[in-house]
Amino acid sequence: MYFSSPPPCRRGLCLAIAAACLAGTVYTQVAQAATPAEMLGGYTAQAGAPAVPARGQQLFTARQGREWSCASCHGAVPTQAGKHASTGKSIGPLAPAFNPERFTDAVKTEKWFRRNCNDVLGRECSAAEKADVLSWLLTLKP
Repeated sequence: MYFSSPPPCRRGLCLAIAAACLAGTVYTQVAQAATPAEMLGGYTAQAGAPAVPARGQQLFTARQGREWSCASCHGAVPTQAGKHASTGKSIGPLAPAFNPERFTDAVKTEKWFRRNCNDVLGRECSAAEKADVLSWLLTLKP
């Protein structure tokens, strides 16, 4: 069947489709990241604001109303191996400069952010929180 012009678009539907496409583009930026810096760029774009390393350090080291903080398992300065607070399982250094495998796999990164943010915050982290934490981790150098 041939249409002489595209069917009219309802404003709300068009806006919803445009928002979904934009969200998909931002997700793709994070999903295709191959380096911690690229991953940070994706989170920052998703957040719509620059990352703040000091805010990331605060989020990482302070308890957020739950039993644990990120530092409970990763250490206050996560440049050395940590230990899971409950299982005692060894955890490699989190800072990318001390563990080059960190933040190079978007699927793995999202899995651990989802799991750990839920343990620490009781919810998923926002893109801004992820950007803040990662930006702080990237400041830690040997």
